[in-house]
Amino acid sequence: MTAHGGSQGGLTLPPPQLTFACELDHARLAGLVADPQVIDDLLALGARVALMCSDFSDERAGVVRLLNTAGVPVTGIPLLPLAEGYYFTVDNADRAAGSYQQFTAWTDRHGLVWDGVGLDIEPDARIFLQLAKSPWGLVPMLAPRLLDRARPARAKAAYRALVEQIRADGWRVENYQFPLIADERQAGSTVLQRLALVDVTTDREVWMLYSSFLRAFGPGLIWAYGPEAPVIAVGTTGGGPDIPGSPQMPSLNWQELAGDLQLARHFCDQILIHSLEGCVWQGFLPQLRSFEWTDIEEPPAGARATAALRTSLRATLWGSAHPWPVLGITAAAAWLAWGWRRK
Repeated sequence: MTAHGGSQGGLTLPPPQLTFACELDHARLAGLVADPQVIDDLLALGARVALMCSDFSDERAGVVRLLNTAGVPVTGIPLLPLAEGYYFTVDNADRAAGSYQQFTAWTDRHGLVWDGVGLDIEPDARIFLQLAKSPWGLVPMLAPRLLDRARPARAKAAYRALVEQIRADGWRVENYQFPLIADERQAGSTVLQRLALVDVTTDREVWMLYSSFLRAFGPGLIWAYGPEAPVIAVGTTGGGPDIPGSPQMPSLNWQELAGDLQLARHFCDQILIHSLEGCVWQGFLPQLRSFEWTDIEEPPAGARATAALRTSLRATLWGSAHPWPVLGITAAAAWLAWGWRRK
């Protein structure tokens, strides 16, 4: 099978460890797993479920117990009410810690078993809603953050403490990260962290390389960031956050998902698919059971464009982190240009 413009290498690889993210509210979640075929497919794939917990209800606990009884490993991802940002963010680490305490109390109350705990640290959900409403409204929302240079260190320290607490409670920790953090790390910059990202170390970092979100680059995102990614997340196949009014992102069809999976498997033996509900709605789980994990040889469409974007981004971030060398180089270039013109 061709992976979006790449060609097959002919080598069949062992299946990766699959995880399916699920973001449904408790009512739709219960309806999803009420179909025994869904659990049968998850067991046949040896798959895990990364469950976003937008509430700590009895109904959601019932679904977790059902998965526990069936033998499907579940990672719990505590969240916040929408009014408090929904996701864990750079600004709400204290409320994130409070949400985790509610999560542990709920876990104890219902006797739930977790394969681990996930931290979904993203931009405030209100940023996405504002982006859908009017991108210009982001300017007054984000501009003041650039001036707070202590912000990244505060957030990093707070989430480091939360990670240590989760580990002390006996769970391994994973987080879901935008791949741009890799460029920021290489550049030694904090611009993206001042705006929205948090650079926290966990036991398993999952890079969200959703080709459906940036169609201009498509699977080129996976090719560009895959060599450095500890774990790759592909998607989306449909579904989304449990947020009223949240914009619905374009979803992958089977051919697109299959190509992204082959690319991801080329680099990683652990892959997360967003989302479980989308795969069920589109009938992808049975197809995954018979999927041939064939390796690929050539870069896909969009690879060159993504590589060029990364080069430009790293240069910009490096310039923000090293303003004096940039100023010196600019001044020297201007002086040379002035001298050349005088000749």
